[in-house]
Formats: sequence, C-alpha cells, structure tokens
Amino acid sequence: MTRYEEVATILRERIEHGIYRVGDRLPSIRAVCQELDVSISTAQEAYRQLMDVALIESRPKSGYFVLPSRAPSVLPSVSRPAQRPLDVSQWDQVLELVATQRDDDRLLLGRGVPNLEYETLRPLSKILAGLHRSTDLNGFNYDKLGGSPELREQVARLAIASGCLLHPDDIMVTTGCQEALAIALRTLTEPGDVVAVDSPSFYGTMQILKANGLKALEIPTDPQTGISLEALELALEQWPIRAIQVTPTYNNPLGYTMPEARKRALFQLAQRFDVAIIEDDIYGDLSFSLPRPRTVKSFDDDGRVMLCSGFSKTVGPGLRVGWLAPGRYRDQALHMKYVSTGASATLPQLAVAEFVAKGHYERHLRFATRQYQRQRDIMISWVQRYFPEGSGISYPEGSFLLWVELPAAVDCVRLNERLAQHAIHVAPGSLFSASGKFRQCLRLNYAFTLTPSIEAAVRTVGELATEMVEEAQASLI
Repeated sequence: MTRYEEVATILRERIEHGIYRVGDRLPSIRAVCQELDVSISTAQEAYRQLMDVALIESRPKSGYFVLPSRAPSVLPSVSRPAQRPLDVSQWDQVLELVATQRDDDRLLLGRGVPNLEYETLRPLSKILAGLHRSTDLNGFNYDKLGGSPELREQVARLAIASGCLLHPDDIMVTTGCQEALAIALRTLTEPGDVVAVDSPSFYGTMQILKANGLKALEIPTDPQTGISLEALELALEQWPIRAIQVTPTYNNPLGYTMPEARKRALFQLAQRFDVAIIEDDIYGDLSFSLPRPRTVKSFDDDGRVMLCSGFSKTVGPGLRVGWLAPGRYRDQALHMKYVSTGASATLPQLAVAEFVAKGHYERHLRFATRQYQRQRDIMISWVQRYFPEGSGISYPEGSFLLWVELPAAVDCVRLNERLAQHAIHVAPGSLFSASGKFRQCLRLNYAFTLTPSIEAAVRTVGELATEMVEEAQASLI
C-alpha cells in the first residue's frame, strides 16, 4: 500500500466510524500533512482517491466535505409471494423477538426501537415529572374515550405536514400505533376475511391478522416504489378483499417510500373496487428531507382511508401513545376502542401534547433524523464491507431500519442460532411474511450510536453468513 493509500484509508475509516459525518468539513491539506507527517502531494492524492469513490467533495474556497453515501449498487429483489390468501404463522419467532427486546446480555441489532438517549428528549422527562408532581389529580382519572383534546389538537396540527386537513374530532388516541392497527382491522373485517398486504410486511400487523382469524394476501412489492398496483388490481378482481393494509412511507422493513403519484393511484384503485385502506404512517415523521412525504390519507375525499400513527418510533415506545384517523368508520372504531382498552392513559397524552405544543418535538425530529441519516450511511458501508458479495441492501430516505437480502444459501433463522453463541440477535426476514418467506433476509437497526462494538457485531453477522454460503458451495462439490 502506498503512503497516499494509507492516508486515504485512515480518512475513510474516520468517515465510516462517524468521526467525520455527512456534511462535515474535513481537515485542510496542511492539517493532514502535519498530523500524519506526509507531503502536500500525498495528502492531495489521498483526498483525490476519496473523491473518486464519492465519499467526499471539494468546494471552491471552502475545503473538503463528507458526502452522503450513494444508494447501494444492489437493492433487495422484488418480492414474489404466494398468489393466494394464507393463514399467518410465525408467532413463535415473533414471541422470541419480543422477549429479547430488553435483553441485557445480547446485542439486539434488529429491534425496531428509536434512540432514547438524545438530549432533545430531556424536556419530555421534565414535563412528565412536572405532571406527576402536580397537585391536580385529573391526570389519574379516565380521559375521554377518543383521547385528550390537547393531544388531538396537536396531532391535527402535525398532520398538515403530510397533506392531511384533520379536525381534532377526526382523531382518536390509542394505546400505541399497534392498537390503532388492531382497531382498524377489527372495524373492517370478520374472521375468514382476506386482507391485502405489502410483502414483506410488519410482523405486528401480521399477528393481528392471525389473532382475528384473517387471511393475508401478500402482494409483490418493489424495494423502491412499493406495493405493485398492477398485482393488487389483479388480486382485487380475483379475491374478496376486505381491506388493503400498507406502510407506504419509510416502510418497515423494506424501507421504500411510494412515489406520490402511486399513492394517489392506490387510493383511486381502492375507490374503484370500493375497499378500505389501512395506512400505517408510524415512521412518516422521520424524514431525512423536507417536506416529509404525503400520506395516502391526504388524497382521501370519501373517508375510506384509516390512518394509523403515533409517537413510538419518534419519541418513545414506552409512552404507548398512538392515534387513528378512522374517516367514515369513526363510530365503529370508537366502539372497538371501548371494548379493547377503553380510555388510554392520561398522563402520557398530556405530556406528549405539551412536548409538541412547545416545539420540542420538531427540534427533536430535526436532530434525530440528522443522526439517523448519517448512521444509515455508516451501517450500509459496514454491510457492504462485511456481508457476502451480492447482498441486496435497502436505501430508506427516512426512519432507522435497514433490510438486507443475503444469498439464497443463508437461512437467517439458523444464522440467529449461530449468533446466539456471540450474544448477538437479528430480526430474521421470515417474521415479515405470512408463510415464513424471506428466510435469506434480515432487518438491522441503525438508530443507536454506531460504536466499534456494534461494528464488530455487524462484522460477525457477515462472517457467519459468509460461512453459510461457503458451506453450501462446498456441499455441491
């Protein structure tokens, strides 16, 4: 390795470890010469190498700056699910994942939890503490069945950014977005009904289908543009579909965001076949750029879209504050809310309402999404470096979850068993399918600060996956 290649490697590693982050100005040529004891021409050539691979750019009279990573050269493939409604399975695997959510002994690389350590969340802690100290004990009483008026007012205000003009009375507060999804499905369906879903799909929603005796019809889904409208149209012609459930913005787990024109076309397709849409927008506020994408609900002129969201992925899952805009189904949804949990906890609602009203929420989002975008780029670079050649990687423009498609020889359920010996756990792709497909896929979380220990864990995942590929190749000889 030449001296300028050594310098370029040092600078690259600093970028990948987050020492120099996206948008940061790098040290000047002179500073590099002094620190690493090299000539000006060596430092210039090192920077030229980094520009050639699009890690940095040169700005006239300003210096060198770190660029966002480019989209991975290999994306996950378009899904090819079964072309018939299926009963949902995989509960045992979901239960295992849920049971490990607070495991102190294992490094949980696949959990769907935001970073809860940012200083921008401290105002919320103070608000909650103030509410607990208050001599006004109304916070210990039942709230309105539809939720706190203060919170519903703030949710209606936030919804404007997604293109929705909602009145506070159009919104009902739920115990997390999971309950919003459950209420929507119970409102629209009866046991034995068919629900169309994107594929792969959030395992929490799939388990709601299972619990309510519903069948999932998985629709082919593109990792960039989302659910295939052409395949969905054919399914609507062939099967008695009662509802379409999608996560069209920063999809969990595939990462895609449907283009606005396709969201409008999805709504028009639902209109033509007179079917309801359940839209999960839980990650919608975690956009890396502004304005944030519109929801399908923003095109809804007849109330057929039930919009589900909440604050679990932006603020904290333990608050259990979600919400539902049920449209024309409000009365039925309110009844389902009553028979499931009744009124939601009052104090968390009041705390979140104040957190939003005082501007803390928007400041927190600005900070968190900057961190998540940088950490996405670092995590992608690690996967590209350590995982088997040809692995497909998603490229989300928001949120904190990455979907990786490994070579077919890798079974991520068995991979998890091997990782247990190293105190590491990932979310295997089979969780996200009714029939257990996507066994060669896994989900990774890049919300938490990406330390050397996390890089070492990602390297271990990649090395064990590579071993499985080599074992499969050896067996063919």
